[in-house]
Amino acid sequence: MAAISEEYPPEFSDERGLALISDIVDWQINHGSLLKRIDTETQFPDDAPQCYPVGVTVFPTLFPREQFDRACGLQIIYNELYCAMAEDEHWIFETIRDMIPIDPLAAALWGIHEEVKKVGYAQKVSVGIFRSDYMLDAPGMEFPLRPGETFDGSLKQVELNTFSCSGATHANKAADMHRYLARTNAYDTGDDRQINISLDTLPRNNNIPSLSACLAAAHDAYGPKKSSVATDTAVLFVVQPNNFNIADERPLEYALWDRDPPVPAYRVDYPNDFLQYTTLTESRELLFHPPWLGSKCVEISVAYMRAGYEVHEYDTTGKEARLRIELSTAIKCPSLLAHICTFKRVQCALTSPGALEHFISPAKAALVRSTFVSMYPLDGSEAGFRARRLATDPELSRDYILKPSLEGGGHNIFGEDIPDFLASVPESKWGAYILMERIRSPSVSNVLLSSAGLDSGGVVSELGVFGTCLWWKGTEGRHCEMLLNSVGGWSFKTKHEDVNEMSVVKGYGCFDTPLLF
Repeated sequence: MAAISEEYPPEFSDERGLALISDIVDWQINHGSLLKRIDTETQFPDDAPQCYPVGVTVFPTLFPREQFDRACGLQIIYNELYCAMAEDEHWIFETIRDMIPIDPLAAALWGIHEEVKKVGYAQKVSVGIFRSDYMLDAPGMEFPLRPGETFDGSLKQVELNTFSCSGATHANKAADMHRYLARTNAYDTGDDRQINISLDTLPRNNNIPSLSACLAAAHDAYGPKKSSVATDTAVLFVVQPNNFNIADERPLEYALWDRDPPVPAYRVDYPNDFLQYTTLTESRELLFHPPWLGSKCVEISVAYMRAGYEVHEYDTTGKEARLRIELSTAIKCPSLLAHICTFKRVQCALTSPGALEHFISPAKAALVRSTFVSMYPLDGSEAGFRARRLATDPELSRDYILKPSLEGGGHNIFGEDIPDFLASVPESKWGAYILMERIRSPSVSNVLLSSAGLDSGGVVSELGVFGTCLWWKGTEGRHCEMLLNSVGGWSFKTKHEDVNEMSVVKGYGCFDTPLLF
């Protein structure tokens, strides 16, 4: 750590600082590190730009190399764990059964699962793009460390996402940007101060090639087309309409087309266009009939879900669309049960004694358990009774976060706000939430650049590690057979320390790169 100045990030003159910001904006424009302006309620001037740069940090943020490597190493085990869970229908049902009457999303997904069971699942292979998110737990610690000081903290899991894991492309490009700035000496202060932001301290990120390779592997596993009317097989991106985050999705699609030989990839809005442009054959092949192909159609090898994670997407039309996907022979990314595994109640259940050992070896379970913080359901169990006491106490609740089983940021309730929130919700609905101990991150500084402007100060970061996996439904007592299990890459998101949520595309933070020490 001695190579890093005790003052980090460095102070720049106004002239150098403006030049650096200009370089960052130019880089983002030229590399598509952007968000699309989608706002049906606001009338923008005719000359308003159709896109704007995604939030990024000006400097990479300090992070211990040992903990970064540890998180990447754990992902292989987490992949194995969640693939095994996704094939244990009984365990999943016992975990979420109390949620089904009170949580509309749980009810919708489990209802679709029950409908598919009536005729049976047509595909035994599943593909997963997962992301395990972590924060450092080191209350009272500050970065940079003083000479002779060592990191005295631990890596704790925030959550594991199995469905529509976004941010991979943005994270890839942010890492490329920071490495470019380091390579071109843009971080040199122009004086004798040593700021060791070098390529050796900035890890490479290969999300785009890794995630697209995972989808390509699933496409290959599907094999040749089965339907005589289809011209080819293809990966189908099932996406939300009017999507402002297309610059995160489409590079994966382009990467599939760029492979040699190309993997055809199309996209369709969920649920209306999906229902209009797809059909199921009698043998349940999923056929896609986009209008630009005329009378031709393609057979879908992989349905990659980037929509269907919000409860409002499961009206009658949404349920019908998801049912068609699940009934088909297409390989799903993820499977319906793997989707349910992203619920916070499932994450909470894994903290129970012996839960991990049901799926993985005791040695692996010990490694995973070391990343857990205390979590409690708000149900009628003994653990639930303790959680309710903590959550309704104005003082004790300060150390906790109340979480529903929803993705995308903006849904959690923090600290002293929890008692009043629960008072506004019928107690019969409390079981849809879990209570999670807050992680206390070390203090570190950085400069954030976003649509809100340029701002500096104390920040906290969240490291996400992407896992790519392909598995076959298990036989002879085995949960599953892993066909592919690898680390896909990572994301690193940073926000001001007084901001609770962490969703960059919703304006809560910035994409970043860890400066490893």
